[in-house]
Amino acid sequence: MLVPLYEAVYRRLDVGPATRLLGLGCGAGLALLMAASRGAAVTGVDTSSARLAHARERLLPAEREPRTYGRAGIRLVDGSPGAARADTAGYTVVTAFEPIGCRAGDVEELEALLAEATPLAGRGAAVVLTGWGPPERCATVSVLRVATRLAEPVRGTGNWRPAHRDDLERVVQRAGLRPDGSGRVACPFGYADVDSAVRGLLSTGLFDPAIAATDQVQVDKELAEALHPYQRQDGTVWMPNVFRYLIARTP
Repeated sequence: MLVPLYEAVYRRLDVGPATRLLGLGCGAGLALLMAASRGAAVTGVDTSSARLAHARERLLPAEREPRTYGRAGIRLVDGSPGAARADTAGYTVVTAFEPIGCRAGDVEELEALLAEATPLAGRGAAVVLTGWGPPERCATVSVLRVATRLAEPVRGTGNWRPAHRDDLERVVQRAGLRPDGSGRVACPFGYADVDSAVRGLLSTGLFDPAIAATDQVQVDKELAEALHPYQRQDGTVWMPNVFRYLIARTP
């Protein structure tokens, strides 16, 4: 559902055959696949073995040799960015496409990732950070508040939190990067029905603390109730959202 965000960033940075891209928290690899289809050499890093398994299915053949798209190579790394050192002069683009601004501790986690990743990039490389837009323009925010309410007894890292206007700028400043433009992109969340929406939102992990504090049945029930205002007459669920991206440059 963040494809419009990926496309907007890749167009703005003119991602192509000359690009060496490092994707932080690459997940199931869709953003990497889109960059590779433009000719970029891509490396994805994630700490989730399950998500990397999906990425391998999407990006790599049954053999262990990397698949290539034209001249582009693909590499997936299980672990921290430090294990993704480039064999060339360094990465020209570093992306962090998992939006911050909805989970307690996400800013600090991103800062730690950048501390490892930016030394792997060349001078003047683009570093792309993304975050949720204003709460009043993100319908999904009202649904995510269910996670906070149910997880009240176990406050801490992982719980949902409201986005702050300067989240991305604060990370860039602390990382010692130079801001070089930003934008907003509409990324509506659409699902075939309420059950699909519940499964999709649960897969983000944002409701894990709520499940730990209550139980799966209660979370499913209250999440489904929160989704009803966004269910259309044909049964589909549609939630308009706006996401931000900020481009910074390495020293």
